[in-house]
Amino acid sequence: MPLVANTPLPAFARLRQEGGTVISSDVAIHQDIRELHIGLLNMMPDAALSATERQFFRLIGESNQIAQFYVHPFTIRELERGPQGMAHVEQFYESFDEIKKAGLDALIITGANVTQPDLALEPFWQPLNEVIDWAYDNVTSTLCSCLATHAVMQFRYGQKRARLPGKRWGVYSHRVVDRKHPLINGVNTRFDVPHSRFNEISREQFEAAGLKVLVESEEANVHLAVSEDGFRLVFFQGHPEYDTISLLKEYKREVMLFAGGARDDYPPFPENYFSLLTRAVLDEHKLRVIAARDAGQPVPELPEDLIIPRLDNTWHDTAEAVINHWVGHVYQITDIDRKRPFKPEIDPSNPLGL
Repeated sequence: MPLVANTPLPAFARLRQEGGTVISSDVAIHQDIRELHIGLLNMMPDAALSATERQFFRLIGESNQIAQFYVHPFTIRELERGPQGMAHVEQFYESFDEIKKAGLDALIITGANVTQPDLALEPFWQPLNEVIDWAYDNVTSTLCSCLATHAVMQFRYGQKRARLPGKRWGVYSHRVVDRKHPLINGVNTRFDVPHSRFNEISREQFEAAGLKVLVESEEANVHLAVSEDGFRLVFFQGHPEYDTISLLKEYKREVMLFAGGARDDYPPFPENYFSLLTRAVLDEHKLRVIAARDAGQPVPELPEDLIIPRLDNTWHDTAEAVINHWVGHVYQITDIDRKRPFKPEIDPSNPLGL
């Protein structure tokens, strides 16, 4: 079902170019199709703002629910941004006050860059908790991605994330733990999910908080878990929204940090992502980068034209299915005749009517 381009946000034009179904507000208003309003609290840094919009918008728009999807991006003012990022937010994003006034059916909260050892010391901590508290009482379901999962686990459940020995970075095989839960009913029992993080919440911590783990990996630990009622809070620890080239872009950024002296070691490959042939190409590129750096010469460009055609996406179909189930249950739970804002009437013991 279509996304509604309710603002001139450039992400809508990009999704149209990709073949996505995006209609204008003028067209939407004349169609007798139910609306679903989904918020996107985008906390990503400036360089990733637009890509993150497209990734989550795309997954929402691929849902097969009979609805028109209005996505409302907003952010936290305390996050440090440059002139370009601030201009993007000022032009295309709503304020949290506007979001609260209009109400939402569902909410997605993205990850964010952190600089402090304890999330409670981050400038976004208090305003993020205000959003989380409001959403818990006023939104049918909130989907937390990566850092947002860690923040909610610390703020609401007192479970602090633990630092990993090294960065967990790559594409990992996962297995469905509870095949009957509506969010994953019918999806592949084993599927891949990208991860990119230095910290994690363990299975034991999710269970100690009374939460239910639905999907986990032997290598990457828990990916998907849900709150006690099964739906009000949904936790992603991985990044199923990632584009095929997202990890390549991260790798390229790390290479440039090495070339510029911002990191001492040359970055390792993301695990289970590059083919053997691609690794050989990148090993050769590594030698050129090191030689150029040592000689004080310009760093050669990463040969992306040789790499991108050999990248495989082994996670998007399952991500699409899970988001479709999530949107579908939001659709079922919300009252079709209600006026926003609202306080959802959910039976905490059985929110999905099982």
